[in-house]
Amino acid sequence: MKSYLIIWFNSEGGTPSEVNKRLTDMGFRAMQGAYDYVYDWGANASIDDILQIGDRVQLTLKGLDVTYKIETVGGR
Repeated sequence: MKSYLIIWFNSEGGTPSEVNKRLTDMGFRAMQGAYDYVYDWGANASIDDILQIGDRVQLTLKGLDVTYKIETVGGR
């Protein structure tokens, strides 16, 4: 199971390097292609797990004036 992030930056917001540092510190891995980051659960994750990581992403990116989309695929 994997969760993917797409990030939209604002010219008045945080820098891409700061966003990258915060997300990789959380366990996300930067990637190229249709998505910017991936979090590999290594196994199935529950809806509560997915909601908790969504909450963590929001808190981690708070104040950086970025918009993001999270999509989790695979598993149950």
